[in-house]
Amino acid sequence: MQRILLLEDDTALGNGIQLALQGPAVQITLCRTLAQAMAEAAQHHFDLLVLDVNLPDGSGLELLRQVRQTSTVPVILLTANDLEMDIVTGLESGADDYITKPFSLAVLRARVNAQLRRSVPTKSGCIEIDDFRFDFDKMDFRKAGQPLELSKTEQKLLRILVENRGQTLPRATLVDRVWTDGAEYVDENALSVTVNRLRGKLEDTPSSPEYLKTVYGIGYTWAVK
Repeated sequence: MQRILLLEDDTALGNGIQLALQGPAVQITLCRTLAQAMAEAAQHHFDLLVLDVNLPDGSGLELLRQVRQTSTVPVILLTANDLEMDIVTGLESGADDYITKPFSLAVLRARVNAQLRRSVPTKSGCIEIDDFRFDFDKMDFRKAGQPLELSKTEQKLLRILVENRGQTLPRATLVDRVWTDGAEYVDENALSVTVNRLRGKLEDTPSSPEYLKTVYGIGYTWAVK
């Protein structure tokens, strides 16, 4: 059973989304206020959060930022704000997708299903993508059957990216999750260097990558073809 936290103060829209998403394998917890959603998120595990941004008692961005302190659970934002800055703010805060109102319930359902598929935990440390085979448990990395030599830092960054493939991960999030040795300051240039080294080892044309792509102004993503 997969569990979704839905935060939407519009009664009709919230009920419509709940009906569209719930099913035998999906349970929806519908919240009308930010306070209620925060309480649910603190007490229960969810596989996906679908959050309205504009609420009577605050913003879904507040919950997003709170959740991102401890969790990488997928988050989709719903809002009437369609300005570029609103989208950038949502993504930089850690959102995985952003849907502006009005929207098609069929499109929302498709995006929700895509996030749920990506959030299914890997049963082992081995991930196969096209010609790549990454076995993080055995530290065995191959491209078209040929071994790849990756540093510990490169392995950590690669694992985060491929386990969250299709999602844009902000630079700050990657720095925090890769360099977790308690250092007070890590130059973000270290992330750029590590990305470039990975591209040099993984991509056929590092200057025009197919997989490890830059999302300008935000961060990086492992592209899903």
